[in-house]
Amino acid sequence: MATATKAPATPAELTAATTTPSRAYLTAMLDENTGEVTEASRFRYLPGHPRQIRFDAKAGQFNINGITQLGPALSFIPLAWRIFSDDILNMGRKLWAELFYADDKGAVCAVLFHGYSVENLYRLIEPLFYDELTLADVVVHVRAMKKETTKEGKKATYYLAEFSYEPAELSEILARRDFAQDFPIWREETHTGAAEVRTHHGYSPPSAPAQLEPAPGDAAPVPLAA
Repeated sequence: MATATKAPATPAELTAATTTPSRAYLTAMLDENTGEVTEASRFRYLPGHPRQIRFDAKAGQFNINGITQLGPALSFIPLAWRIFSDDILNMGRKLWAELFYADDKGAVCAVLFHGYSVENLYRLIEPLFYDELTLADVVVHVRAMKKETTKEGKKATYYLAEFSYEPAELSEILARRDFAQDFPIWREETHTGAAEVRTHHGYSPPSAPAQLEPAPGDAAPVPLAA
């Protein structure tokens, strides 16, 4: 009885198998001359120091570090988030939502919301929960919406963040899931260790202060993602 034999893999099949990245956020490249495979991260992140995205509720604009304007809207797939109450940034104790994401250039960013904007985020989280989804499974759209109020007979305007979502591609979801598993996602300026956390996902600050500033001769610091 003849025994079936498997045809040899084609060069294209061998290349595809060789260049399959070990993690979803990595890109694998094969040097055809040496046969060496190298991997590079799609995302750039200095642990504890994400790029700071600010929501200016007076102007209804997002910006980078208060300098580079990004416009009145953002769209992103969250890497991690937390909703918490704490006294941070010299603003007194407030309810905050902190979301981490990778921008279109791969830089890991953090953006904060407080007050009624947090309530609006809850309105997004609730339907996702009942659809067995989280913010990590969707593209979140954030837009500054103009509001008016009257105080002492004078009209004043301000902006709130309003949220909506649409389905995200599975490959993008997996890339961010793997990255959040491999790197501690947090922001040093907003982590006090005294927060009252209502909900969180993927947020992973160091568990002890000694991990922030290792003494000479201690274990190597957390690697950068680049």
